[in-house]
Amino acid sequence: MDLSKALDISARGMDAQTTRLRVIAENLANQDTSSTGAKGTPYRRKTVTFENRLDRNLGVETVRVKQIGEDKAPLPQRYDPSNPNANAQGYVTAPNVNAFVELMDMRESERSYSANLSVLQATRGMLARTIAMLK
Repeated sequence: MDLSKALDISARGMDAQTTRLRVIAENLANQDTSSTGAKGTPYRRKTVTFENRLDRNLGVETVRVKQIGEDKAPLPQRYDPSNPNANAQGYVTAPNVNAFVELMDMRESERSYSANLSVLQATRGMLARTIAMLK
C-alpha cells in the first residue's frame, strides 16, 4: 500500500472521531438545559452515524460521518416546582442526555482517534526513514 494512502485513511478516521467528540461535548454541555427555543422543548441528545464510503482517488473505503441525528429516546421528567418551565404538577421535562453514556462514547472515540494517530505517526516515521535512505 502506498504510504500516502495510509496517511489519508488515518486522517479521515481522525476527522470522523473529531466530529463525534464535538457532538459529545455539545451533549454534555446541554445535559441540564430544561428548554430551548420558542417551542420550549428540552435539548435532545445528538448521535453520530458513520459509514464506509469508497474513495475513488485512494481506491479504498474510508470512514465518514453519515449523519448527525437526534436520539428519539423519551425525555425524562424531573420534579422541580421552582423551575419556571415546570408544569402544573411541578415536573420539568429534562434532556435525554446521560453523562455516563456520553463519557463511555468519549472514551471509545478517544481510543479510535489515538489508534489513527498511532498509524499516522508510524507512517510518517516510515516516510522519514525512506527519505533518509535515499540521501
